[in-house]
Amino acid sequence: MIIDLHGAPGSQNGFDNSGQKKSYPLWHTSSDNIARTNAIIKTLASTYSSQTDVVAGIAPLNEPAGFFGSDVLAATRQYWYDSYGNIRYPYGNSQQGAVVEFIADAFQPLSYWNNFMPWQSGFEGVILDTHYYGIFSPAEVSRSWDQQVQAACARGNDIVSSPLWTVVGEWTTAFTDCAKYLNGRGNGARYDGTFPGSTYVGSCAQWTGSGASFSATYKAFLRRFWEAQVTAFERGQGWIYWTWKAENADEWSYSAGLNYGWIPQDPTQRNYPNVCG
Repeated sequence: MIIDLHGAPGSQNGFDNSGQKKSYPLWHTSSDNIARTNAIIKTLASTYSSQTDVVAGIAPLNEPAGFFGSDVLAATRQYWYDSYGNIRYPYGNSQQGAVVEFIADAFQPLSYWNNFMPWQSGFEGVILDTHYYGIFSPAEVSRSWDQQVQAACARGNDIVSSPLWTVVGEWTTAFTDCAKYLNGRGNGARYDGTFPGSTYVGSCAQWTGSGASFSATYKAFLRRFWEAQVTAFERGQGWIYWTWKAENADEWSYSAGLNYGWIPQDPTQRNYPNVCG
């Protein structure tokens, strides 16, 4: 199990899944917010440091919004250092624990983290957590299926050159943003042009909902897209799929993928062994 703190005081990204939907996050603007978050991580680390058969790692903050600029990034970088001390040294002395720290890439290129927490300087047990979704911009949802596969395969090249151990901690087989409420309640989807500022690419009707309604052609693509991403992401230290189940969007559901066949029961099995060339 990996414990991942998704919401911090003030919100670290303004997303609804942080617990507070905001146009601008405030976590990084308050030393009290950051101190409270550090205290949470310190408590979690001390609780689970001796239970590594249950908890292998702690991600001290999910998706801090580095795209807002240097203020967020500066606070995040310092917080990763603070969390390293809290997670890797949970006993209050020089003894290291076995729980690993997962640091989010903060929506920055992996190369941004060059020379950050390098093992040559004594840092151990640090994993860079990157999330891959090719659906949250008009350009991405306009890609053809082949282009989605090619983009996923290309991500593997970035992962290989990452400066730290790297895990893709969230990804999906969905190629659209059509799932209900994915973009927030009432915001619609970029794919069908109902999201503010987007333009119509196509109807969402056949790409989301129950897997029982998905065509054989669509399910074959989902399998190829799944294999492309797994192939690319396993060029690093692995992957964690998001999510196990969805309310009514089986293209996001690992469970549904197993049930309907686009995700294999044995994740090493391949129908498209050369999908990334």
